[in-house]
Amino acid sequence: MPGGGKQYVVNKKDLLFPELSFIINGILIDVSKRLGGGHQEKYYQKAVGIGLGYRHLIFGEQVYVPLRYENEIVGKYFLDFLIENKIVLELKRGEFISASVIEQTKQYLSALNLKLAIIACFTYRGVVIKRVINEY
Repeated sequence: MPGGGKQYVVNKKDLLFPELSFIINGILIDVSKRLGGGHQEKYYQKAVGIGLGYRHLIFGEQVYVPLRYENEIVGKYFLDFLIENKIVLELKRGEFISASVIEQTKQYLSALNLKLAIIACFTYRGVVIKRVINEY
């Protein structure tokens, strides 16, 4: 490859929801560029919701998800976004995505029996985006 860099080939068939993920990532990057860093999480959430709406995506915000055992509710979660009933989107602010946030997001996926979540962490240097896969 010119310039001495490595070339990585990603097969779209290996990715979960590649087109929808691409749209979501674009919204996250746009929000980050236009708002910048340091704002409260609720402002990023409002902006992301507007972006999702402008792209005519079906989504729920602050979605209640009950945790069940033997058909009894033993707990509850509230997701930042559930997009197209396929992808959980969690928003954070700060410099990094902690292991506890990743684990909590995996629990959301498990409770909903979904495969993919995206965690977006808004920083002063941009947005850090991490895909989380439920491998159940």
